Amino acid sequence: MQLKKENILIVDDDINILELLQRHLQSWDYHTYKAISVKEAVQILKDTKIDLLITDLKMPEIDGTELIKFVSEHYPKLPKLVVTGYPSVQDSLAAIKSGVVAYLTKPFTKDELGQAIDKSLINKHDTKTELSKQQIQKDKGYGEIIGNSEKINDVIQIIERVKDNKATIFIKGESGTGKELVARAIHYQGKFSRAPFIAVNCGGIPENLLESELFGYAKGAFTGAEKNRDGFFQAANGGTIFLDEIGNASTAVQSRLLRVLQEKEVVKVGSQKAEKIDVRIIAATNSDLKKMIKKETFREDLFYRLTVVEIDVAPLRERKEDIPLLVEKFLFKYGVEYKDRFIKISPEASSIIQRYDWPGNIRELENVIQRSVIMCDRIIDVEHLPDSLKFTIDFPEDELLPLKEIEKRYIQKVLNATNNNKTKAAEILGIDRKTIRQKLQG
Repeated sequence: MQLKKENILIVDDDINILELLQRHLQSWDYHTYKAISVKEAVQILKDTKIDLLITDLKMPEIDGTELIKFVSEHYPKLPKLVVTGYPSVQDSLAAIKSGVVAYLTKPFTKDELGQAIDKSLINKHDTKTELSKQQIQKDKGYGEIIGNSEKINDVIQIIERVKDNKATIFIKGESGTGKELVARAIHYQGKFSRAPFIAVNCGGIPENLLESELFGYAKGAFTGAEKNRDGFFQAANGGTIFLDEIGNASTAVQSRLLRVLQEKEVVKVGSQKAEKIDVRIIAATNSDLKKMIKKETFREDLFYRLTVVEIDVAPLRERKEDIPLLVEKFLFKYGVEYKDRFIKISPEASSIIQRYDWPGNIRELENVIQRSVIMCDRIIDVEHLPDSLKFTIDFPEDELLPLKEIEKRYIQKVLNATNNNKTKAAEILGIDRKTIRQKLQG
């Protein structure tokens, strides 16, 4: 049987209704997905291209109205068809306001269902009801990058220019700013998105292993090398390799990277044979490579090879207008994961979050929202936020300090509040112990 191209997602907590709808849809050769809860439906939406949503309204835990709101915000082009056994004027009006194309009351005939689906799918192609790609990007972000600030829009503009070629790209930014999300956007928004994307944390692999992990090794290259093995570069062939924390790479690895960039080939550890590869390299770091070059710990020729195109990801304190969108994303993510419901946040708690400077950037914000969701019932209030957010650093009004000094003083204040427990302070700040040490010494 030849399936139609449309994928239809059916959401209902009544198994009998789900199976009835599926039988009808399959008889018309549609490809169907079933979900018995909003949580399950959201997961399908994230992983699958869906052309029509059919949902009940009255469901336990999170109801269909909330699903419709979520879809309207995150998938504005997706048509929505409501099928309900408990019709009400309020529900009907709310559904229509949220962009529902058709509204069916149980019981309904197969013909009525077919007409409603036809109407919904026709509307899908009505450009008057669709937001443009540019408008969606302006409102929410780009790929997994969330934000509509000027600094984020600048990043998106660069991504648009580089996504369809294989120029080497260097992403710089503080820890926790989302450098890997930028790398993923470059890969997955472009024409090479079907090719592999391999992310490597150069700081997370022991120095003596990084070389063989990146480039592979030949049989007998060292004790335990019982057969030839490909490395990350070979795995990324045809696609993109993302080298995070490139400043942690040893001089030996740097030399090999330079050869890859110059010759477009890799040589396994313990081998003399060169293998041609076609890989786009994206590197990132929160280290100052120019200072490392002066100290002769990073190769200058490699630096210039890596920085064909540079993207600077701004810290969260410089784009605070993006915080509400990020909070919304994390509230939904962890609310559904931990509570099976949508969690809200009080205006007072929002104000504190907006006021805070987030030295740990987006990673710290996500950690705070995750913890707060666990601690609350339905609404995050001030009492559910960690004490570190409520701390303030009082400086004389006429004392203008460098940002590094303010950051250093704040870190010291958190350390004092935790009795110099660096592990606890790192958890509160959303950074690692090594970064605390670096910032205090800087």
